[in-house]
Amino acid sequence: MTATDAQSAEAAENARIAEQERRSGWRTIRRVAPYLWPDAHQWVKYRVVAAMSVLVLAKLIAVGTPMLYKAAVDALDGDVSDLALGAVGLTVAYGLARLMTNGFQQLRDALFAAVGQRALRQLALETFTHIHRLSMRYHITRKTGGLSRIIERGVKGVEFLLRFLLFSIGPLVLELLLIAVVLFFLFDVWYLAIVALTIALYVWFTFKVTEWRVKLRREMNDQDTDANQKAIDSLLNFETVKYFGAEAREAARYDVAMAGYERAALKTSYSLAFLNFGQSLLITSGLVGIMVMAAVGVQNGDLTVGDFVMVNAYMIQITMPLNFLGTVYREIRQSLVDMGEMFHLLEQPAEVSDKPDAKPLKISGGEVTLKNVHFGYDPARPILKGVTVTAGAGQNIAIVGPSGSGKSTIGRLLFRFYDVTDGALTIDGQDVRDITQTSLHDAIGVVPQDTVLFNDTIRYNIEYGREGATEAEVIEAAKAAQIHDFITSLPDGYDTTVGERGLKLSGGEKQRVGIARTLLKNPPILLLDEATSALDSETEQEIQGALARAAEGRTVLTIAHRLSTVADADQIVVLQDGEIAESGTHGELLLKDGRYASLWRRQQSEDEDAA
Repeated sequence: MTATDAQSAEAAENARIAEQERRSGWRTIRRVAPYLWPDAHQWVKYRVVAAMSVLVLAKLIAVGTPMLYKAAVDALDGDVSDLALGAVGLTVAYGLARLMTNGFQQLRDALFAAVGQRALRQLALETFTHIHRLSMRYHITRKTGGLSRIIERGVKGVEFLLRFLLFSIGPLVLELLLIAVVLFFLFDVWYLAIVALTIALYVWFTFKVTEWRVKLRREMNDQDTDANQKAIDSLLNFETVKYFGAEAREAARYDVAMAGYERAALKTSYSLAFLNFGQSLLITSGLVGIMVMAAVGVQNGDLTVGDFVMVNAYMIQITMPLNFLGTVYREIRQSLVDMGEMFHLLEQPAEVSDKPDAKPLKISGGEVTLKNVHFGYDPARPILKGVTVTAGAGQNIAIVGPSGSGKSTIGRLLFRFYDVTDGALTIDGQDVRDITQTSLHDAIGVVPQDTVLFNDTIRYNIEYGREGATEAEVIEAAKAAQIHDFITSLPDGYDTTVGERGLKLSGGEKQRVGIARTLLKNPPILLLDEATSALDSETEQEIQGALARAAEGRTVLTIAHRLSTVADADQIVVLQDGEIAESGTHGELLLKDGRYASLWRRQQSEDEDAA
């Protein structure tokens, strides 16, 4: 490909991206518009109308203000002894007009503030809620740092976009039209021609350069997001970094990302300097042209000194909003980019959603049944291949097998993080796809392999199991989970902060807090997903006692790798490559001398060697 062909291809690609961005910009504006004019909130409409009315009044006063200035100058240019009082009065009127213009602008902002803040809050809540509705598949692949930046930038852009779409572009056009009318009727068509040419060149230059700068700004945003992702990822893995002495490596990795951000930020700064100088050159040229014409008019006696001053005042009045236009356009374009990313996030479909006619789950006993269940995270790689299991009401069913056999996948399907590809999963005869997710989640308590705690107090983390729980109920749950005595031994007791992800507590302590949280929830179905596999043998035995109490009177599905923890289960299901290899009680499976017996002997041997 020749250099010319490459340039043509690049130009075509840039044009395509620009067109796509324009469409995306209009889409974003259409998405934002309902926040300005919501049907359900009349007070918002009243405030918008009041703010716009005050704005128009402010612009009319602003356009009339230079006329008072002209009159005052002309009065001073005459017989001072006769006209001094009039000049003083006109000067005072000029000052009052300027004050009223500013006052109305502040009143406009005050009226609109509640509209902007309501929109910001509503959109932030909508985004936060939507993220929690997205599937487990999305959250597994997302990057927390980048996601938080997208939300932060997008939500901040809402109020700005609403405010400046309403109070900058429209009002600027109105003010320029009013000034154009004044120049045409009070002066000469050439004054209007110079002003119109100046504005046209200014707007063209500003928009062209700003389009270029938006691409640079997007690159800077991408680098900023990348650096933030690396920083948060490194901090979340603080212990791993320490284990491998990788502080310098992480710092170097972060510095590479920040170097990219630095380069992009410098390009943005240099382009801003170019834009500002070009705008100043155009405005100054127009101002000088108009003032030269006015000066010639005064010399020829066609204009008064007051006219000269008024023309200068109007040009300055034009200069200010035009300079502002550059800033506003840049920020609006950036807000559209930032909000476009956020709206793209909002448009991500929820992989698992309630049916329109979904009904709450009705628990009669808590029987859980998998009927010929097929599932794969990737269609090309099936995980479960026709699994059929029934956990009767009040039974403890254990699901065991090697890593990758599909044990934990069953738990995710039960909680409906994913939907089965084929077959059905039912609770008391009700397909989980036909019931509301809220009622399903309320009926199931989960104790995972690694209990993750909020960076808050122990009390808050246990109370999370059931909103509104009393202090006595929290303590009772903690006692049942065998964690109460440990908590009371701490200086701050239940008010002890556990740190991010519960890092201030040991693995066994975190698990017991997690068990207490689940006991407080008091669900009819309990899912123990490798709940003790990450613990040492002594801690595991202690936790097993707490889990046994938690399982009383409930249907329990125990997903385990360590077979010694499930020997007392009512039924043990052995998975192998996504299929049931065998099932039965511990004793029955040992007598079969099949896959389970082989796994049991191997683990017993490993435990003896470890001892």
